[in-house]
Amino acid sequence: MNTKEIENIDAFSGHEGTQIRQIFSPEDTDNTTRYSLAHCTISPGNSSKPHKMKTSEIYYILQGSGIMHIEEEQKVVKKNETIFVPPMSRQFIENNGEGDLIALCIVDPAWKQEDEITE
Repeated sequence: MNTKEIENIDAFSGHEGTQIRQIFSPEDTDNTTRYSLAHCTISPGNSSKPHKMKTSEIYYILQGSGIMHIEEEQKVVKKNETIFVPPMSRQFIENNGEGDLIALCIVDPAWKQEDEITE
């Protein structure tokens, strides 16, 4: 059985107040999955960096609230809300709350650095 605890996964910085922990990807599952699953924390007043992905992405908000930006659209999002981001859409999410904004991010096919285009 392959299980992981968030506290035991090394985090890397998204450079703008975003902390990311890659939970599962094809490499962690003997290439039996196509997608990757990450845990993302954005501190109050910060946002992810505007970027595009060659792949689709889904955010599931676990805690907090924020403003999701996809192309020209903006929407306030909150706990238990899910957001679909189509491939090659300019996107970022900002934390407009008092506490951390925490989300799970599913990328399909799995996230790869070369598939992300930052501004």
